[in-house]
Amino acid sequence: YGTHQCKDYDNAIKYYTEALELNPANAIYFSNRSLAYLRTECYGYALADATKCLEIDKNYIKGYYRRATSNMALGKFKAALKDYETVVRVRPNDKDAKMKYQECNKIVKQKAFERAIASDEMKKSVVDSLDIENMMIEDEYTGPKLEEGKVTMSFMKEMMECFKDQKKLHRKCAYQILIQVKELLSKLPSLVEITLKETEKITICGDTHGQFYDLLNIFELNGLPSETNPYVSCSVAVKRKAPFVILTLFGFKLLLPDSFYLLRGNHETDNMNQMYGFEGEVKAKYTTQMFTLFSEVFQWLPLAQCINGKVLVMHGGLFSEDGVMLDDLRKIDRNRQPPDSGPMCDLLWSDPQPQNGRSVSKRGVSCQFGPDVTERFLDQNKLDYIVRSHEVKAEGYEVTHSGKCITVFSAPNYCDQMANKGAYIHLRGSDLKPEFHQFTAVVSTSDNNFDILTLTNVTITVHLLSYSTFQASRSQL
Repeated sequence: YGTHQCKDYDNAIKYYTEALELNPANAIYFSNRSLAYLRTECYGYALADATKCLEIDKNYIKGYYRRATSNMALGKFKAALKDYETVVRVRPNDKDAKMKYQECNKIVKQKAFERAIASDEMKKSVVDSLDIENMMIEDEYTGPKLEEGKVTMSFMKEMMECFKDQKKLHRKCAYQILIQVKELLSKLPSLVEITLKETEKITICGDTHGQFYDLLNIFELNGLPSETNPYVSCSVAVKRKAPFVILTLFGFKLLLPDSFYLLRGNHETDNMNQMYGFEGEVKAKYTTQMFTLFSEVFQWLPLAQCINGKVLVMHGGLFSEDGVMLDDLRKIDRNRQPPDSGPMCDLLWSDPQPQNGRSVSKRGVSCQFGPDVTERFLDQNKLDYIVRSHEVKAEGYEVTHSGKCITVFSAPNYCDQMANKGAYIHLRGSDLKPEFHQFTAVVSTSDNNFDILTLTNVTITVHLLSYSTFQASRSQL
């Protein structure tokens, strides 16, 4: 209980596991561990624990609530609705349960409606119905505007200042960015391949998860993106917040198409955007049409990036089956919602594990892959190592699988509760050895889904892995 209260969910999982070894028929322990798994986004494990809880005690109402929440996170809305109905029937005065039931019921009906009106005809783009030229910018609007319809560095700086002041970009400007970035991304391959010269350096960022002021902090510490300061983002990371981060990243992509690279993450999907509030934010601040356009853009985001033919970058990880080659990634038809299995799903969802082989994913989607899986994939594709994100790490990064699988996470103090550091990586063309930069969260408070910045207690530490240290880490891990 104490670990839940202080939000130390990893230790909560550890202690509930130990308790269950002593008392494996305790429904409350399974329910509580399910909650801890939910908080750490291990939805597959959370679902399994909630189900086990109800097998032991079918009258334990929290078990139904946990199972419903797990199924919601996994996009299994009909199953979730059935359990929410049970909770509301037993607890008719539970406002939270009633709200979740109504939300889930709305999604189920919406999905049914979408299936009913679906046709074999090619879906028309929102762009076809927009008249941007005649969209007026009101006289009272004093925020940034594109210069002759183009993104410039001065526009980007003004837009970031606008967002810092918790102000909204005009809908016309937002539409212009989305339309232009969709056209740009649609011309890219699913696997983007770049070459760094010996004297060049690139920065790899992990998840930022909508934490706008932490993104600004990265730019403050590492410099704004430019032709001489290129970036790769493992995920555009829309989650829980207003669309400040994503519009900033899309703006830099338009400004620097060959020096600012964006990859799709597991949250750039319709189901996840419904679950974590991005859809609601866009509809509330702009329009339903704009969210649909965001969804269209997300489907064109590349899935992976290869640097100098030696380092593969993605959001999630490696594959549920052996034999996947880089050429298979080039051939992926990505302009869609991700499937439930296969290489596209794995690139967005899978996680590494310390033991060899593969196991069922803690998330309930894709798999977990071991050091031997990583070794075989790298050997078959003549790669040195992979860089991915997708998981909170206490130090902001983690090197596993004998140095061949690196996780980087760029959202410090994730969700204002995890107390983790953030990190980003420098790679230089001369040796491709990772240089890890850690940073702490800017101190902020949440107010109406905005972060209010307090510029205090910002720190950074740098860990440079020399060639010998990097090789040593491979042999030790």
